[in-house]
Amino acid sequence: MMNYVFPVLVVLSFISAAATGSMSELSAAVIEGGTNAVELLIRLVSMLCLWGGIMEIADRSGVTKGISKLLSPLIKLIFPRIRREKDALEAITMNITANVLGLGNAATPLGLEAMRRLQNINSDTSRASDEMVVFVVMNTAAMHIIPTTVATLRGQYGSVSPMSILPASFLTSFCALFVAVLSAKLGNRFKRGKHHG
Repeated sequence: MMNYVFPVLVVLSFISAAATGSMSELSAAVIEGGTNAVELLIRLVSMLCLWGGIMEIADRSGVTKGISKLLSPLIKLIFPRIRREKDALEAITMNITANVLGLGNAATPLGLEAMRRLQNINSDTSRASDEMVVFVVMNTAAMHIIPTTVATLRGQYGSVSPMSILPASFLTSFCALFVAVLSAKLGNRFKRGKHHG
């Protein structure tokens, strides 16, 4: 969809600038916008590299396994049918850990690995399993305690207290996660009931 929307916006901007005699302002805005985008990208990449490195160290030092054991009761409650699949549970835990730290972009490769492992134990590879559906929904809700990416953006744009959103961010993400998982569980139960019926 964005493949169509973005070109249309560019063309409309050019036509509007030409019609109102604002071509110089348009040129200045393009240059300034490009510069700001590159600066923002560098700041975000540096933050993601830092936290991605921390996550790698945590994985190699066994911290993620410790977190996995800590979260194990909760993960097994959410994914009861794969409680014996240690590889899949560990990948899910690592992804959840990254999301909890607010590292949405850094969590993406971990999420893909978790989905790959869930697919390996999926009895019907032509469709998503219940666990895969729940996992995707959890990632969409993106529960986090530390809103790292958002705080970085707030600091970039001059916020005096970038982390002041922490309580509201935690509450809203927790509520989103609860509703998302509940909806997925109810949907899976309805699907199974309809299938057996």
